[in-house]
Amino acid sequence: MQPLLDDGDLVLFQGDSITDAGRDYLNPHHLGYGYALMASAWFQALYPEKQVRFLNRGISGNRAIDLAERWQQDCLDLRPTWISLLIGINDTWRRYDQNDPTSTEAFEATYRSLLQRSTVSLSARFILCEPFVLSVPADRDLWRVDLDPKIAVVRKLAREYGAILVPFDGLFAQASARQHPAFWAEDGVHPSEAGNALMAQSWLRAIQAIV
Repeated sequence: MQPLLDDGDLVLFQGDSITDAGRDYLNPHHLGYGYALMASAWFQALYPEKQVRFLNRGISGNRAIDLAERWQQDCLDLRPTWISLLIGINDTWRRYDQNDPTSTEAFEATYRSLLQRSTVSLSARFILCEPFVLSVPADRDLWRVDLDPKIAVVRKLAREYGAILVPFDGLFAQASARQHPAFWAEDGVHPSEAGNALMAQSWLRAIQAIV
């Protein structure tokens, strides 16, 4: 099976701390230490003959509205041919830790604007990743009432824009049946090394880089 990425492609990873993963902001080519690094490294190891570049512009703490404010500089100006987007958990988290909710409607409108702006300005394809939360600590289960509708938005927009969908939320639900959720993400949000590896594997499978 040949991957969807091809010679000359530029893949941009965008999102929040899960994508950021400790990247060095002073080095524009630094990919952090999470799933973006693992996915790109494995892709290049599997397909060394392909001339594909990877960039990471995830920023810790970002919500969808934060991406909208920096989308020109941190996406459109970079001219990616693929945009891999993982955003949404902070839109839920801020409701519970700062009483600063983002409605599902506002999330969808902002997310849609990112895709539409990209469609108008670029010929890029989209890889949309489900935001996710695991059941650890116990209060994370209460977040479902807010997060699940946002996951549904991502799935809906993936259909509308002909995007590749990476089902991270379902992936971690399945993985948590094999091992305790804290094994994959100690706080239910930020993946462990094993969690990042699982995400990278799922991302590569979505772009048909691995079976």
